[in-house]
Amino acid sequence: MTTQPNAQQGGAAAAAAPAGFMQAWGTYVGLLVVLVGMIALFSFLSEYFWSKETFVTIANEIPALAVMAVGMTFVLILAGIDLSVGSVLALSAAVAAQAILVWGLGPWAAGLLGLITGLLCGAVTGAVSVAWRLPSFIVSLGMLEALRGGAYLVTDSRTQYVGDAISGLAAPIVDGVSAAFLIALAIVVLGQIVLTRTVFGRYVIGIGTNEEAMHLAGIDPRPIRIIVFALTGLLAGLAGLMQSARLEAADPNAGTGMELQVIAAVVIGGTSLMGGRGSVIATFFGVLIIAVLEAGLAQVGASEPAKRIITGVVIVVAVIIDTVRQRRAARRA
Repeated sequence: MTTQPNAQQGGAAAAAAPAGFMQAWGTYVGLLVVLVGMIALFSFLSEYFWSKETFVTIANEIPALAVMAVGMTFVLILAGIDLSVGSVLALSAAVAAQAILVWGLGPWAAGLLGLITGLLCGAVTGAVSVAWRLPSFIVSLGMLEALRGGAYLVTDSRTQYVGDAISGLAAPIVDGVSAAFLIALAIVVLGQIVLTRTVFGRYVIGIGTNEEAMHLAGIDPRPIRIIVFALTGLLAGLAGLMQSARLEAADPNAGTGMELQVIAAVVIGGTSLMGGRGSVIATFFGVLIIAVLEAGLAQVGASEPAKRIITGVVIVVAVIIDTVRQRRAARRA
């Protein structure tokens, strides 16, 4: 009696796998077309855009955004959100700078302390949200303010200049591309592998899709949620070090509003705000689209208000397209 349902389930899974594979590649191709189209447009509008210098500059500016977006992808797949990542970035960088300038620690020890700071901040956000069953939106909004205040306290509300203490992260390695960019690429690849090829990744997707079903399967979502938020904090801490290395300073105002950029990149990449679906590779395409858009608008002389309006419209259009695509997929199912 049990053999027939199991065979049916196996056949359904086998049929769903190619469909999911094709859908993922369809998403990648669509994002790539958008990215190439934007590059072509700005190359036409500005004679200086299509150059090695432009692309190297973009590559060296996106590592912090990219690594934070990897963590946010996992959070959104869980049907959560973390608004505190910009403040975590600032506080982690501030702690690392304090360790170098005041406590006399070496760059490796200071960097490790900054990473631990980010990890703990994320873990607290996740633990409070889970323990009191509070929406992560509210908890992370409170953490955004609290951690920003912590960054001001640590730095005495002043920019801390660390010089070349941790500048190795921003140092060019290949054709002007920094070590930070290569690290960000490695984290993107690792994040995609964890999401699609590990039990932990399947649990994250399962919880975001149907948490009650995971409960019934004997899986406790609480530690997984805390781990995801902690890893997001860790990556925000790494982003803080990357930004400090590029600027050779820790600014208590660093990362202000960056959480919106991070969420925008993840949403443009097609990760569902309702949870259960997303791709780290697609998120990286979203990061590139935002970076190219900002660089292109700057080169064609767009004003700051115009850049904000255009970026906002792009985000809304991306969400509308994703919603329409989901509805069509649901009707086909």
